[in-house]
Amino acid sequence: MNRLAALLLWGGISALGAAAFGVLALSRGEPVNAAWLLTAAVCTYAVGYRFYSRFLATRVFGLDDRRATPAERCNNGRDFVPTNKWVLYGHHFAAIAGAGPLVGPVLAAQFGFLPGTLWLVIGVVLGGAVQDFTILCCSLRRNGKSLGQMAKEEVNPAAGALAMLAVLFIMIILLAVLALIVVNALKASPWGLFTIACTIPIALLMGWWMKVWRPGRVGEASVAGGALLLLALVGGGYVASHPALASIFTHPGVAITWMMVVYGFVASVLPVWMLLCPRDYLSTFLKITTILALAVAILIILPPLKMPALTPFATLGEGPVFAGKLFPFAFITIACGAVSGFHSLVASGTTPKMIARETDARFIGYGGMLMESFVGVMAMIAACTLDPGIYFAMNTTPAALAQASQVLGQAGFVVTPDVMGELASRMGETTLIARSGGAPSLAVGMAQIFASATSVLGGKTLTGLWYHFAIMFEALFILTTIDTGTRVGRFMLQEIVGHVWPRFGETSWYPSVIAASAAVVAGWGYFLYQGVVDPLGGINSLWPLFGISNQLLAAVALCVGTTILIKMGRQRFAWVTVAPLAWLVTVTMTAGWQKVFSADPRLGFLAHAASLAGSPNPDTGRLIFNDRLNTFVALLFMVVVTVLIGTSLREWWLVLSGRKRAETHEAPYVETAYAAGD
Repeated sequence: MNRLAALLLWGGISALGAAAFGVLALSRGEPVNAAWLLTAAVCTYAVGYRFYSRFLATRVFGLDDRRATPAERCNNGRDFVPTNKWVLYGHHFAAIAGAGPLVGPVLAAQFGFLPGTLWLVIGVVLGGAVQDFTILCCSLRRNGKSLGQMAKEEVNPAAGALAMLAVLFIMIILLAVLALIVVNALKASPWGLFTIACTIPIALLMGWWMKVWRPGRVGEASVAGGALLLLALVGGGYVASHPALASIFTHPGVAITWMMVVYGFVASVLPVWMLLCPRDYLSTFLKITTILALAVAILIILPPLKMPALTPFATLGEGPVFAGKLFPFAFITIACGAVSGFHSLVASGTTPKMIARETDARFIGYGGMLMESFVGVMAMIAACTLDPGIYFAMNTTPAALAQASQVLGQAGFVVTPDVMGELASRMGETTLIARSGGAPSLAVGMAQIFASATSVLGGKTLTGLWYHFAIMFEALFILTTIDTGTRVGRFMLQEIVGHVWPRFGETSWYPSVIAASAAVVAGWGYFLYQGVVDPLGGINSLWPLFGISNQLLAAVALCVGTTILIKMGRQRFAWVTVAPLAWLVTVTMTAGWQKVFSADPRLGFLAHAASLAGSPNPDTGRLIFNDRLNTFVALLFMVVVTVLIGTSLREWWLVLSGRKRAETHEAPYVETAYAAGD
């Protein structure tokens, strides 16, 4: 009877998801309710987690709770700390869920709601969650080693060493990009800065509660932390409305940059249980609660998707938000939420050093990525429920909007200045025109959905309040990636220098911890500072490489994962990583080639540099330099990944043909000392 009930349940969920996808795909101009998009995503996640992740955990990796994890065997109370799976899930999710799942889908909405939604949902089940889970399992069996170190040991020493350096540089770029988004969000938001500042002492209290005062009492600490976080949220609104208090928490970008640098260093140096893990866990309360509340609001008000399934820009490649056709740029713009290379650094950084039982990796690695994809779907819905004219007016510069005016007019995507002025007034802003970057559009979409839901339930709409809450929410979402990313970068640098100076590679040796943390913070802090003080300098010059470098990093991770599966004797299952690897390499290399060599100045770096020759603009020299720098770095990353892929293919062939003995660098099996149920 239980088997029949399970069959009916999962058959019903699968049928509902298929029906929802059918409604989305077969719509021909008529309005589609956002609830169908939400239903399609949730049903796919449920089926993927129940069946595919279980297959990966049991058949592919054979996770075994009788095997001691690095957190148990190497427990040092600083980096290696056995952690409750719910707390660790909160840390892991907060670390991987940065700007990508919020901003990427909003920008990709210029192609319509269907391409981005399909990539978010199908890409995560078959690609992103597989990558995260695979790298987490591989690192878990290798004492928590980083992705670069595993590439060096499992693929090829020379190519792996090159990959380690490239991965570290990519990490610095990614952290600086994310940090710049936070700075831009917080420099005019006393509410956001106050609330985020409050999370630090609250996290310290929770860490002390769970580790020292009431060990293992996760529920108690969670209730206390959640209550204090709600007070901080309410207090932030009061601070923002009080002129004297608001001035205390209103700082320019440079000041917030220094605050972030100091925070990143401290979070990297302190024991992981003291600040980093509880703060990320606390942040996850707000993140997931807000996203679930947004989903409930969508089911209450049933908003229509005003953006069509496909816009003219999907094939024209001349979108006003960003240049390029749907293929390959939709799959580069939407990275986090579908497949993200940055996640592999977290999955081989802090998380494997804190897992108490091997089977927790399924919930944390695969499940955490599904939740991030769900965030991306919510962002897509929020963007696509906006009137298309408003969406393009917010995300496009006046010049680009004028160039695309004919196409926008033919598609009916027009909006008047009066409408934009009235919208800005409702949001408590002076203007919302040309507020590019995706974050303001997401905030407006969320605010309108929440305001409509509260109105339906009989409450005040308070649209402006919801808008500023959404801005604060986005900043909090991104900041949690910075602290974990800094710690992961510290691990990577320690491993690299450890090959020359073994003592430096000891993660528990404090001189090494302090020196490596300072070096990593100085790296992304420099690019961030230059980007804040100079619109054309620092990370601003490398911004166009964000999507490509992130996806190339995912290709590196899937190469390493495939190599390890083959060496484990699980070659019959290698397709689980080879399939997403082949797709990512095709997409990312195509995008990289077009970004360098396209004849369209809006797309190609070299063409843009050539178009600037002889321009009277005083910044011409800087712009040309930035284009040439981006060309060099993009080609460098593509060459490094090509070398690693070629080396991996050779390694696979040697092992599968019997010409080389399959040797892995797994840590020896050690029986766990934990009793069943601990």
